[in-house]
Amino acid sequence: QVQLVESGGGLVQAGGSLRLSCAASGSVFSIVAMGWYRQAPGKQRELVAVIISGGSTNYADFVKGRFTISRDNAKNTVYLQMNSLKPEDTAVYYCNVASNNSGVTWGQGTQVTVSS
Repeated sequence: QVQLVESGGGLVQAGGSLRLSCAASGSVFSIVAMGWYRQAPGKQRELVAVIISGGSTNYADFVKGRFTISRDNAKNTVYLQMNSLKPEDTAVYYCNVASNNSGVTWGQGTQVTVSS
C-alpha cells in the first residue's frame, strides 16, 4: 500500500505563488506516476498535472506556463509549484499516485484559496 501526506495549501492573493507537497510512503518502489488533481465547489475533479516515472510531465491547458510539477525521488515526494495564481484556481487540490502494486491512491486534499 501507498500512503500520502499533502501539505502546502493556503490563502494567497491573485498573482501570488504556493507550493504543494505530497510525500509518499509504503510501497513506493512500485509507483509509476504521481500527479495533482483539483476540485472546485460544484465542479468535477480535474487533472492539473502529472509526472511519470521516467520524468515526463503533462499539464492541463489552464495551468500551462504557470504551474510546474516535479518529483524528488530520494524523498518520494511530488511538488506542485503554482505561480501567477488566479481566483479560478481556488479548489481542493488532491495528490494522486498510481502504482503497480497498489493501484490508485489519493491524498487527503489541501485547500488552495486565491483572493482577488
